[in-house]
Amino acid sequence: MRDSAVSAAPARRGKAALAGVALLALAACDGGSATVPDRSPKVGPFPAADRPVAAIVSARWSTEEDRDRLNEAGEVMAKAGIKPGMTVADIGAGEGYYTIRLANRVGKEGRVLAEDIVADVRDALALRVAREHLETVSVRLGAPNDPRLPAASFDRILMVHMYHEIEQPYEFLWRMRPSLKPDGLAIVVDANRPTQNHGTPPALLKCEFAAVGYSEVATYDMPSAGGYLAAFRATGARPEPDAIKACRLHGAS
Repeated sequence: MRDSAVSAAPARRGKAALAGVALLALAACDGGSATVPDRSPKVGPFPAADRPVAAIVSARWSTEEDRDRLNEAGEVMAKAGIKPGMTVADIGAGEGYYTIRLANRVGKEGRVLAEDIVADVRDALALRVAREHLETVSVRLGAPNDPRLPAASFDRILMVHMYHEIEQPYEFLWRMRPSLKPDGLAIVVDANRPTQNHGTPPALLKCEFAAVGYSEVATYDMPSAGGYLAAFRATGARPEPDAIKACRLHGAS
């Protein structure tokens, strides 16, 4: 893949019982480019993203049957190093394609937290989790600028085909960072295309993560997942919000 240049710049009873279980699940966790002057607008103390943000259009990226035929989740989990006993967050979980498969991968000793920012989507996923008796899965409502994850809790945080929909990526990544364990990794799966076309150019992704103090540790082509996979580790001190510089993708439309 070719990266564009990036620079740092500014039955009724049965149904009722199932719903009750779902509410318990919710309650469990709800709670060669030149550097240019920084002219990026601020979102509070954080810089705004200097690129388009894709609209949320669906809780489903593709059908689960089609994705399983390509072994999408299996390949992503293998490349991400997800193992039994791990604690994993599924951010932008949608209908729960990864949530269900992550629960099977981490097993009874592991934990999965599924998060979405759309309440109806979150509720539907909670019902699915209850229906499939996934006792190691919790469901949470996040915020557009904050995944609201507990500190020092996760071996892996997955963001699959949703990073380009984050309106305030610097604040989001800044608030997400403390939730990783010291050796934890943030895993992004996305398409190599402009953000307005529901993808993220890999160089832009790397720059935005680096602006908040993450280092890229691996990247893989992932045709089965419609793009690529990149893994990041938090390194050094978390920067002060007003010290973060926005990234600019030169030549982007």
